[in-house]
Amino acid sequence: MIITGLASYGMSGSVFHAPFLDTHPGFQLHTIVERSKDLARKRYPSVNIVRSFDELLRIDEIQLVIVNTPDVTHYDYVKKALSAGKHVVVEKPFVFKATEGEELVELAQKKGLLLAVYQNRRWDGDFLTVQRIIESGVLGRVVEFQSTYQRFRKFIQPGTWKERADGQVGLTFNLGSHMIDQAVVLFGKPQAVYADIDRLRDRSEVDDYYFIKLIYPKVKVTLRAGYLMREEIPRYSINGTEGSFIKYGLDPQEELLKAGAIPSGAQWGKEPETEWGTLNTDIQGLHYRGKVETLPGNYMAFYDDIHHALTRGVKPQTDAAAVLTVIRIIEAAFESSCSGREIAIASRP
Repeated sequence: MIITGLASYGMSGSVFHAPFLDTHPGFQLHTIVERSKDLARKRYPSVNIVRSFDELLRIDEIQLVIVNTPDVTHYDYVKKALSAGKHVVVEKPFVFKATEGEELVELAQKKGLLLAVYQNRRWDGDFLTVQRIIESGVLGRVVEFQSTYQRFRKFIQPGTWKERADGQVGLTFNLGSHMIDQAVVLFGKPQAVYADIDRLRDRSEVDDYYFIKLIYPKVKVTLRAGYLMREEIPRYSINGTEGSFIKYGLDPQEELLKAGAIPSGAQWGKEPETEWGTLNTDIQGLHYRGKVETLPGNYMAFYDDIHHALTRGVKPQTDAAAVLTVIRIIEAAFESSCSGREIAIASRP
């Protein structure tokens, strides 16, 4: 078992990490950092509670540290954890500057430690389904891929670091980290990026809208998200030389976890039929238009992969060195939005 410490028990810790670490047979959730509250003790009475990240790092038996603290702390906390000899999983966004990420990757490699990024939305059921459909070839050659993540939050949420301008904590680094990562998984590193990033809500201090176009030779890829999108539009829209696939709705796992569900059982991550996407194509000379069952989402697969990597000495799927591509694309997107130009990234490492 991998003895694990969790750096924070806010929404990320209580929803996305602790339930999986507690349920997975390959991990022991040993210690959780809670600076002032004792919420974790109520759900995990056998877990050790400490009041600071430094206390966590001083516990010798802890092998893996989950850095899920506010985004602006990621670089410093990951560096501390690696320096203390701990393997690290860090929440997205990995870092705000690619140069910081390069430094951390080099440190992890020098110490022979795992450094992975929590890109859990690779295991959203809708994305797994999109991936399977593209790989199956039923759309022919994919020519257009549109991914949209909509929210409607017209107010400025009070008391949260995610709404303050004292760090790059806006929508692009938040949701953009996921959407860009998914695009890179599907199509690889783009040649260039063009972006329009803005603040559309009244009194917003952080970016709350983006339109990002990733430039590839043979496929048009656009990513879009905003806080003022009230009417439902497709989450994914994919067109190919043989047909199209349209998918509405969001993976159900986050809402289940927020409601306190335990991530296990044969029904975990399954979507109701009303949420299945629509495929319109020709299959072996026959026209088909109908629903395609969404593959079950499975965030536990992230920790399966981390356990596999640590016990077998291989790189995880979300190895930080590879995920640095996402940070370089986000940097280029902000540069593009400021300059109004396409920014080449294909030549960057």
